[in-house]
Amino acid sequence: MARSRFGEPPEDQIEVCPVTETQDIIAGKWKIIILWHLSRQTRRFNELQRLLPDISKGILTRQLRELEEDQMVHREVYKEVPPKVEYSLTSLGKSFIPILESMGEWGKKYKELRKS
Repeated sequence: MARSRFGEPPEDQIEVCPVTETQDIIAGKWKIIILWHLSRQTRRFNELQRLLPDISKGILTRQLRELEEDQMVHREVYKEVPPKVEYSLTSLGKSFIPILESMGEWGKKYKELRKS
């Protein structure tokens, strides 16, 4: 492996931690919660906004777009008046459900631990 003058491998040859890869996809205050709600069922934008009352419309839009770009969420636009848009998990997004479930179980255990 080639080294830079400071003894580090060139940037294109540095091994990226797989947890960092995952974090890059789910980074954002609301993304994990959005994925959790979509793991339960397909949702319309306004449904998600009701389920997440503290999120602004702009942030929800941005987080959904980023999840769509990362192929975790599918956006389906129906040609109706008024326009109907639904969000669902892609197969890649569905593969993340066991991780969401593990996080939920860990959260329950943590909450119980904090009580005692």
